[in-house]
Amino acid sequence: MNEFMKIANDEAIQGSSEGEGGPFGAVICKEGAIIARGHNEVLKTNDPTAHAEIVAIRRASALLGRFDLSDCEIYTSCEPCPMCLAAIYWARISKVFYGCTKEDAAAIGFDDNAIYEFIKDPLRYSQTLRLVLLDRDQCLKSFEKWGNKQDKVIY
Repeated sequence: MNEFMKIANDEAIQGSSEGEGGPFGAVICKEGAIIARGHNEVLKTNDPTAHAEIVAIRRASALLGRFDLSDCEIYTSCEPCPMCLAAIYWARISKVFYGCTKEDAAAIGFDDNAIYEFIKDPLRYSQTLRLVLLDRDQCLKSFEKWGNKQDKVIY
């Protein structure tokens, strides 16, 4: 077994054995060395975003003092859910290695298919979650300020 995937899998086992969350673990590597690791902490923290990948990304970013992790890779015990995939994308991580598939996760009760379907067609699934446009004109003022800001950092 790949050494980094083994550690990600060990994180998954540890977290779920301790009742901290589901059986998911992740390791972030830079230049062949582990810089951060994490496991699902949703139950431990009552934070629905505390997935293994998110926990590891937060730790890696804190350690490196930057949000751009483009020189890093992530090893995760399962194919990332849509939220984690988006976080990996926004962190600019260059490569994702995963162990189990989203179908494997669905087989044990972690089915992200509803999220994928919602993303494809939000109007069709509006009974699950409604997206309501509200006060756009007022909210655009902060966008205008950002657009005119000379010292902004694009991320």
